[in-house]
Amino acid sequence: MAVTVLGSIFGLSHISSSSREGVHNADLCCSKRTSASKDRITEIKSVTSTTPGGNRIQRKNKDEHGARVAKVVESPYWKVETARPDLKKSLPDFLEEARDFVGDDGPPRWFSPLESAAQAPNSPLLLFLPGIDGTGLGLIRHHKKLGEIFDIWCLHIPVKDRTPAKDLVKLIERTIKSENNRFPNRPIYIVGDSIGACLALDVAARNPNIDLVLILANPATHVNNIMSQPVSGMLNILPDGIPTLMEEIFGFKQGDPLAAMLDALTNEFAVHQFGGGMLRDIFAVSANLPTLSKIFPKDTLLWKLELLKSAIASANSHIYAVRAETMILLSGRDQWLLNEEDIDRYSRTMPKCIVRKLKDNGQFLFLEDGVDLVTIIKGTCFYRRGKSHDHLTDYIMPTPFELKQQLDDHRFLIDGASPVMLSTLEDGKVVRGLEGLPSEGPVLYVGYHMLLGFELAPLLTQFLREKNIHLRGLAHPLLFINKTDLVDPQMFDKYKIMGGVPVSNFSIYKLLQSKSHVLLYPGGVREALHRKGEAYKLFWPEQAEFVRVASKFGAKIVPFGAVGEDDICDLVLDADDQKNIPILKDFIDKATRQAGNLREGDNSELGKQDAYFPGLLPKIPGRFYFYFGKPIDTAGKEQELRDKKKAQELYLQVKSEVEQCIAYLKVKRESDPYRNLLPRILYQASHGFSSEIPTFDL
Repeated sequence: MAVTVLGSIFGLSHISSSSREGVHNADLCCSKRTSASKDRITEIKSVTSTTPGGNRIQRKNKDEHGARVAKVVESPYWKVETARPDLKKSLPDFLEEARDFVGDDGPPRWFSPLESAAQAPNSPLLLFLPGIDGTGLGLIRHHKKLGEIFDIWCLHIPVKDRTPAKDLVKLIERTIKSENNRFPNRPIYIVGDSIGACLALDVAARNPNIDLVLILANPATHVNNIMSQPVSGMLNILPDGIPTLMEEIFGFKQGDPLAAMLDALTNEFAVHQFGGGMLRDIFAVSANLPTLSKIFPKDTLLWKLELLKSAIASANSHIYAVRAETMILLSGRDQWLLNEEDIDRYSRTMPKCIVRKLKDNGQFLFLEDGVDLVTIIKGTCFYRRGKSHDHLTDYIMPTPFELKQQLDDHRFLIDGASPVMLSTLEDGKVVRGLEGLPSEGPVLYVGYHMLLGFELAPLLTQFLREKNIHLRGLAHPLLFINKTDLVDPQMFDKYKIMGGVPVSNFSIYKLLQSKSHVLLYPGGVREALHRKGEAYKLFWPEQAEFVRVASKFGAKIVPFGAVGEDDICDLVLDADDQKNIPILKDFIDKATRQAGNLREGDNSELGKQDAYFPGLLPKIPGRFYFYFGKPIDTAGKEQELRDKKKAQELYLQVKSEVEQCIAYLKVKRESDPYRNLLPRILYQASHGFSSEIPTFDL
């Protein structure tokens, strides 16, 4: 077969790069593509993580002669409220660029978007298999952001091409085999949309020994015959020139006033306001009818319907052979090609399959607002560059807009509780803000876990905004389960996006070794799900668990306290109360078994780790207070702290200081004139709603 080259148009380039040399596939384009890869550290810092006007932070370091020098660091998170969405392209951009693909002939082939050229080192390959349009531009909104962490190849199927489904599968199969031979230790991602999802399943079934990761958007599981048969019959009797005739009758020509009006209407109103299903999607593209008529001429549309049926039948017959790690993205308003019962069957049949339901989205999932594929990948820990996901090296920092989304989700709590944060300088002076905290790691923050972890949102976001410090919180493994029937796993995505790591001795070791800022709650679930009358009580293990590992890497230990949970709610139904109600007792027992007890065998209060949701009675919000004690330096004490007695003494010192921080805040908040909501509202009404509200005298 002759080699076909797709020319560079609208920021697209044919395949080949310095990172993937010598692609031996006649169906691939083979000219050189320049690489804009940038050096990264172990955590991938998104190129989009920049917001103009970040605050300037001075970090004091020592030069080679021991002199203290100031290093100015720009925080991309300072003005996070003004952060713009990471994805800027939309459906009209797709249609605009699709026009340049319409007249292209030849066999199917791969192309790589130029805007996705800045990959992190060792980025895995991502193959995009298009839906019924065949252009390969279905990820156009996501090219830039995906391109920071993947090497993206998109499959283009020309309008006049009539390659059957089985041959498309062979083309994709040749590509993955070639790339797997060259990079056997890296996974290959396949993102499939509709028909493309069926092809991806077929490829995975035929290659169970290749490390594939599938992301399937609305996989076509059946064709709704109520709609497809009349459409097919109507297309067969329509004249070939019907698209041109429609343009002449309705005036939907590019640049015409009516087309401009429809385009303006589409931009003015959110698409979802016009109802669901295919009619909503048709309205969104009605201003670009000429382009659609060229993408889907009558004979091509008839062929695509047959291709669709063939791909669905093949995927359904091979589904039992799929062993690849798979995530299915399921739109709530795609009723033509998708059957939820089939998706449930897929998730039960494929051993590594999870399903994410996006109830407000329709057929064109990747082109719709509110769907960010990279954010979904982050929230499911679905990104990896090796055989399994590494929570340290495969972690991707949140962009400013992703942080803004977290702030918006917790806006009521953060604004309502108006947190006060205090820290301690080297001379022991207590100051407002985080000035007293170390800027350089490794640092281990050890403190009290509020009920349901209410303190986490203000704590994590303020560290990023004020200090540009990213806290890596050690969390219960339950939060990392993507497949459970007890709760919607999507409620835990925020913890993974913000850098949560499953708690273990190995995790603490690796994080401190990498000089991270680590957040540890020794009381864990027992504190976060405490009973009545146990607020601000520490449930720590008796033995010194973190002291030795901290000293091994010379980490600073920062004890801290947090109070305020009793100012926003009352605990009215705790685990003991719920166990007296049979239906709730059964739920608690099931949830606890599924979550696992990290302190199993511990007969103390710490071992009572029931997984339950407390019954709360909200209050008019008071205020949150955080107090970070003076950092305890363990540098040079590794040998000393190998002695169990010495380690235990330091452990008890840290625990005592956490209790003192809590006691200090409980006393001092009584003198805060702005502890209650009304004085805070009045203060901001007169001083501006962005002004910092005063607190008690320090």
